[in-house]
Amino acid sequence: MSEKVEKKPKKTRPSLGTLYDYSYEKKNIKLKNRKCPRCGNIMAHHTKTKQRWTCGSCNFTDYIKSQS
Repeated sequence: MSEKVEKKPKKTRPSLGTLYDYSYEKKNIKLKNRKCPRCGNIMAHHTKTKQRWTCGSCNFTDYIKSQS
């Protein structure tokens, strides 16, 4: 008959505590990553090959100039 196919586990999003730096003493909350200048979503920081900031929503990419 038909074989049972194993379901892939769902990908989990990071919790909000990992996206922000917060200080209770200074009463300060700050994003760890940058915001996209086009759409306003949080951008991902890629460090392998070429260092860059990338938005997954609108595909905007900002390359970081190497200091050499």
